[in-house]
Amino acid sequence: MVKTFQAYLPNKCHRTYSCVHCRAHLANHDELISKSFQGSQGRAYLFNSVVNVGCGPAEERVLLTGLHAVADIFCECCKTTLGWKYEHAFESSQKYKEGKFIIELAHMIKDNGWD
Repeated sequence: MVKTFQAYLPNKCHRTYSCVHCRAHLANHDELISKSFQGSQGRAYLFNSVVNVGCGPAEERVLLTGLHAVADIFCECCKTTLGWKYEHAFESSQKYKEGKFIIELAHMIKDNGWD
């Protein structure tokens, strides 16, 4: 059986992040905002945009930085939950996260040009 990815990041994206379970492309290194986040299973990265990711329904959760409306995100290819998308931040200091994505390190690997 061949897995077909929804989107491939272009070759000019020398450094990419992929799903550790199926190797589907998830994000370009240029979309990385911060490495200083905490997911439910350990360290996580904040990205501006991602590919090959589906989004569940939004729900309110109290996270380390306060109340947020977040939606779980999953790999479109293998259906593994990867992290979440910030839909709404209730505190003004956290508004920069809205529309951004958290992917936990446990679910992604570095691909292409990480020498």
